[in-house]
Parts: sequence; structure tokens; C-alpha cells
Amino acid sequence: MKFEGIICPMISPFTVDGRIYADGVRNLIEFLRKNSVNGIFVCGTYGLGPAMSIDERKKIAELSVEHASGKMDVIIHVGSSNIDISIELAKHAEDIGADAVASTPPFYYRYDDDAVYSFFRSLIKKVNIPVFVYNIPPRVGYGITPSLLKRIADEGACGIKDTSGDIILFYQFIMTIRNRDFKFLVGTERLMLPSMIAGGHGCVAGLSNAFPEIIVEFYKMLKEGRYKEAVERQFFIIELRDIMYSVPNIPATYAVLKLRGIDVGYPKPPHKPLSNEELEKLKLKLTEKNLL
Repeated sequence: MKFEGIICPMISPFTVDGRIYADGVRNLIEFLRKNSVNGIFVCGTYGLGPAMSIDERKKIAELSVEHASGKMDVIIHVGSSNIDISIELAKHAEDIGADAVASTPPFYYRYDDDAVYSFFRSLIKKVNIPVFVYNIPPRVGYGITPSLLKRIADEGACGIKDTSGDIILFYQFIMTIRNRDFKFLVGTERLMLPSMIAGGHGCVAGLSNAFPEIIVEFYKMLKEGRYKEAVERQFFIIELRDIMYSVPNIPATYAVLKLRGIDVGYPKPPHKPLSNEELEKLKLKLTEKNLL
């Protein structure tokens, strides 16, 4: 089924001098596919979409669809402070064969509910593929309320990726828009256990970049009702996430993939690779957990 299971918020491979690394995109998608990841979420927070030019975002989208289409769901993040840019990116995603697009509300300025509703209404009406609402208050500066989500859903939005970190809010989203074909994706592996038990359809899990097999197996535990195992796995995943965040977490993802033999290049500047000290700290902690 579409838009369920583990969806990886895929990092975007670049060369050391800041050019898109096409082979890195292919290498990462193949790694994710071999580990049974259900979909990819492209140009989001992990994918550094807001830090890219329009042309870079389009190129990463094209490479992602080229290598993943027909093998896993492809959701392209098109969020921008400018509705015209979001619409341009969404139309491009539709034209190249993406399965869906997602957008944050417009960021930097704080908008009221009517303005956010108008933003999503305009986006939904301009494309013929599903549109997800991407709720990430720490990055946008404000959040989506359940009542606003219902208004946007009534206009045709197909689901939400909720990265608020607030499980009660996630429950309120489900309570407000139940009994319809609407996908609820939690945006952090930290909350997979409580979100899935309550009816969530899947997780957009940052850790699935570097450790997809761990996250996929966790999802299977939850789907099969193996809750005692799942509780222990949830605790382990929280510990693993803390390790990845003990150094700059996005560069850490590139570093771990390299350690695992997956060449994904480098993050886009001004992000920079881990220092030798940071890398050794990360390697030590992951080795202690028997992950390297």
C-alpha cells in the first residue's frame, strides 16, 4: 500500500566542492531498497532542500525518481516561503513521475490559519498527485493545529508528516480526521511505538538513512503485534538516535554510511564533514553498541 511503513527522509549527496553527486543518490537508494525501505522523502530537512537552489532541488528530485520509481514511494518536499516556488517544484515533481509532494507551511514569517489554508489550497489545486502537509514547528516557527489540518484535508490533502515531537498532537490529528483515506506519518523514530499503536501508517525516520534494517525490523515488530520486543527496540532506537545527535547529526549520517561502505559523498556546504575528533567519538559509541 502506498505511503505506509518506513519512509526515509533521504540525505542529498554532494561532492566535496558542493556539486550534486549523482552516483551517491543511486548508491543510497539502492542501499535503502535492499533493506526493504518502503519510500523516500526527498529534499526535506535531512535532504537539505531549503538550503538548495530551485535547480538543485529539481535535479535531486529527478535522480530520486529515476532510481526509486516503481521500487518505493517517492515523496518530494516542495516547501518554500514563496508559493510560486512551491507550485513550480510541485508541478516539476508531478511531471517527472513522483508519487506525491509534501510541503511545510510558508516559513520565516508567522502566518495565521487562513493564510496557511490558502497556501495549501493553492498548492493542492495546481497538481494532480497527492499532497502531504509537513508539520515541523521547530523549523517553520509555528505549527499546524488539528482544526487547520481538517480544513486542508477537506481541500484534498492526502496526509500529514508530523514532526512536532508531540504525541498528543499526533493523536489529536487522528481524532480529528479519522474514518477517511488520510495518511498519518510520524516524523521521528522516537515516537514510532505510540504513533503506530494509535493508528499511524508509518514513520519518516531519519535513522533509516544509516540504519534502515533496524528501523524496518522495528516496523515489522509493531505490525505483527510483537509489543514486548518493540518496547525494547524503541528504547534502543532512542539511545541510537542520541548517539547520532552527540555530534552534528546530518554530517554524522554521511559519515556512518561511508563507514558502512555506502558512498554518498558529502553534505551541501555550509554543512561540513565531521572533524576527526567527532568521527572518532561517533565510531567509539557505535562500536560499543555493536553497530560497526
